[in-house]
Amino acid sequence: MQGSRVMRSMLLGLALVLASAPALAEGPPAKVADLAWMTGYYKGDFGAGGTLEENWSQPSGSSIAALIRISDADATTVIELIVIEEEGDSLTLRLKQWARGMNPLAEGFEVMELVEVGDQSVLFRNVGGGVIERLGYSLAGDAFTISLKTDQGELEVPLTRQGH
Repeated sequence: MQGSRVMRSMLLGLALVLASAPALAEGPPAKVADLAWMTGYYKGDFGAGGTLEENWSQPSGSSIAALIRISDADATTVIELIVIEEEGDSLTLRLKQWARGMNPLAEGFEVMELVEVGDQSVLFRNVGGGVIERLGYSLAGDAFTISLKTDQGELEVPLTRQGH
């Protein structure tokens, strides 16, 4: 009898903690199919003599994903994985970066919730801490633009579609 009371108290406590935790995907309603326009291979200059490449997959199974490579003339300097998933009625973005040798640049993932989605634009805001406060993407013709906001300022990275 006392064991079941303790168990009920623990479950009630867990329910209260979960109910008070910030929920993800509280942004506007959206599906990953709304981001199908992102699918493709994009490339552009990044930094002093560097190159940024983004490869976005087709939406499938309630997610869309990208593999990003930043390289200079001699080597790959950063690999990044982004996964955008349907959670609730909205979208959540998670990203992780690694340096050469697949050494993580930070613990865990940066987690972002959807702020807005347009015909060929999307914006996320960080909800879990990390370097990037806001991350957006837009497409106009073959011009794919990444918009970043960090505590160091704002940056736009123009890329060009290389293929689908």
